[in-house]
Amino acid sequence: MEFWPEFILIASVHLVAVASPGPDFAIVLRYAVRYGRNVALAASMGIGMAIFLHVCYSLLGVGLLIKTTPWLFTLFSVLSAAYLAYIGWQAIRSDAPVSIATDDKAEAIAESPSMLKAFTSGFVTNGLNPKATLFFLSLFAVIISPMTPVSYKVIYGVYMAGATAVWFAFLSVILTREKVRSFLLRKGYWFDRLMGGVLLALAMHLIYGAIQSQLH
Repeated sequence: MEFWPEFILIASVHLVAVASPGPDFAIVLRYAVRYGRNVALAASMGIGMAIFLHVCYSLLGVGLLIKTTPWLFTLFSVLSAAYLAYIGWQAIRSDAPVSIATDDKAEAIAESPSMLKAFTSGFVTNGLNPKATLFFLSLFAVIISPMTPVSYKVIYGVYMAGATAVWFAFLSVILTREKVRSFLLRKGYWFDRLMGGVLLALAMHLIYGAIQSQLH
C-alpha cells in the first residue's frame, strides 16, 4: 500500500501534537480530578469527535479560506480566547477544597456536570482551538499529498479522532486512580486556580497573537 509511509508520518506528527499540553489537556485534567472518571471520559470523547470538525473543513477547503483571510482567522482566535477565558475564570472562582472522605461524597460535593455537558465542553474546547486549526491546515496543505485519494484522507481523519479520544481517555483513567486523584484532590482548591490561570494565560496568548497578526 503506497500510502503507508504517509500514514505513519501523519500518525507520528499527530502523536506529538496531541501529547503537547494545551486547552484539551487542561480541561480533561480538571474534570478528571474534580469530577471523576466518567465526566473526564465524556470530555475526552468530545475532544476526539471535534477532530472530525477540523477534518471536514480541511477537506471542504474552508481551512484554506481561513488561512488566506487573516481577519477571519483573527475572529476565530478571539472567539477561542473568550471561551478559554470563560472556563478559566470559572475554575479560578471554584469553591473550597473538595472533601476526599469517599469517592461518592467527593462527587456529590463537586456537583458533577452531566455527561452531555462534559462532552460539549470537550468538543467546543478542541473545536475552537486555533492550535488544532493550524495543525490541520498544515497537515492537509503540506504533509498530505494532493494526490492522496479522499477516501484515504477520511481514514486519516478517523484514525486521528480515535487516537485523540483514546489518548485523553487514557489520561482520564490514570488521573482518576485512587492515589493520584486523592493527592490532587487534597490540593484541589489551588489546583483549580492553577488550571484556571493556565487557561487565562492561553486566552491572553491568543489575543496577543491575534493583535500581532493584524499589526503585521
